[in-house]
Amino acid sequence: MKTENALPVEEQAETPKRILVIEDQELNRKVVRIVLQSKGYTVMEATDAVEAIASLEKAIPQLILMDIALPGQSGEDLTRRIKANLAWVHIPIIALTAAAMSGDRERILKAGCDDYLSKPIDIKVLVERVETHIKG
Repeated sequence: MKTENALPVEEQAETPKRILVIEDQELNRKVVRIVLQSKGYTVMEATDAVEAIASLEKAIPQLILMDIALPGQSGEDLTRRIKANLAWVHIPIIALTAAAMSGDRERILKAGCDDYLSKPIDIKVLVERVETHIKG
């Protein structure tokens, strides 16, 4: 499993700004990681649903950034799975997707995502949305 900057269990309570980035493209993960770390966030990473669930079982993030086009289980299905779990239902999920056709936003929000950003991601907007959902 690929998780970067994940903290040992004893340190989890001291990190209120933890974000799980679920994205299969390395470059996209790297850009998001660099931007969020520069703003003081701890970033956990997963490349697919299996890694994402394992990460959630280790540490509860304050926010999830979810790629919709994941290998194996789609981001929409993974969102439904996360929102169906009482331990995770409260975690805001922001969809990051290249799906920008008519109806895509509504379909993704209906799957349980709390917000939606289309790719390519505007870094300023990403930071604003992250801060809104974590403070919200």
